[in-house]
Order: sequence, then C-alpha cells, then structure tokens
Amino acid sequence: MQDHPRRDQAIAAALAALAGYVDAVGFIASGGLFLSFMSGNSTRLGVGLAEAGQIAGLAASLLAAFVAGVAIATLLGRCLPAGRRRGQLLLVAALLGGGAALANGGLLWPGLLLAAAAMGAENSVFEAGGDVKISLTFMTGNLVKIGQRIAAAFMGGPALAFLPWLLLWLAMIGGAVAGALLWPVLGVGNLAVAALMAAVLAALIDL
Repeated sequence: MQDHPRRDQAIAAALAALAGYVDAVGFIASGGLFLSFMSGNSTRLGVGLAEAGQIAGLAASLLAAFVAGVAIATLLGRCLPAGRRRGQLLLVAALLGGGAALANGGLLWPGLLLAAAAMGAENSVFEAGGDVKISLTFMTGNLVKIGQRIAAAFMGGPALAFLPWLLLWLAMIGGAVAGALLWPVLGVGNLAVAALMAAVLAALIDL
C-alpha cells in the first residue's frame, strides 16, 4: 500500500467500502451468503456438502460467478492497455447495474450472481504483473498485514506502517454498516447505488 500514490490508496479504500456495502446487501438478501467474501462462501460450501444441503449449490454458484468476474476483468485489462482500470471499473458498474435490474425485476439469484461477478472484477483494478497488489475484498490477508507491520514496528520498523491496511479494513466495515442501514429503505435497490458508486470511481481513478 505504501508504494502506491495517495490517490490510489484513497480509491482502494473507496473500493473496499463498496465491497463491504455490496456484501452486506448480499448477505441480507441471500440469508447468509456473501458477494465479496469468498472465504466465507467456501466454508458454507464445505458445510453444505457435509450436510447435503441446498446451501452448497448456492455457495458454489457465487464462487463461480466471482471467479468468472476476475477472469473477465483480467482479460478486459489485457485488451485495454490504456485506461485499463477505468474500463474494469466500468465493467464493475455494469455488472452491479445489471444485478440491480434483475433483482428488482424478481430474479434475485441471477442478480446476486452478477453482483458477485462484479466483486470479482473489482479485485483486478490493482493487479500488476499477474498478481493483485491491493486486496479489496480479502480482509483476512489485510489483517495479517496489519499484524505483521505492528510486529515490525516493535522491532524498529516504521511505527505507522499498519495504517494503510487498517484503513482498508475500516473502509469495508463502514461500507457494510451503510449497506445494512440502507437495506430497510432500498432493499436490493442498493445494488443500483453501488453501481453508481463504481461509475463515479471509474471517472476518478485515472484523472
């Protein structure tokens, strides 16, 4: 994170908040599954397989949609060497907008699958050399980095090196709070708000 310009750090925090927002909406709408937190869905898949429950198929479909979103956004990035990140964020906005339209039209699960694909696509925005440089939805990894930077500080390293990673985590929590608070007001219409947020970030990211 420290190697990235402050503008990119701010965009990353905004995208983490977007992921938390969408995840909270998906969690409530699906009754306990996730649209960006795929570690949680992997656990739900395992438990569902052990219990031979319907939840296994639902979790698996979200996992597949997420991976598909990553792949599509990565391929798009290869086709757009100039304006790559803006194109990927516009893809995120389009997928979220499509998800909102489907969910509001009575096709809840297809809408949630498109939203999960959008969250996968979001992770490609800070990809370089085939690797994700800033994880926007995998907060476990970011919490590990916080712990590592705190340990390094005790050994003479920079005292505040953990702050950028803490900012990402707090941004996701804040986004999740906002999504949960707005659920009674907008329901799955929150996905349309998320699409607008992604479009705004697409306009800002490479200015």
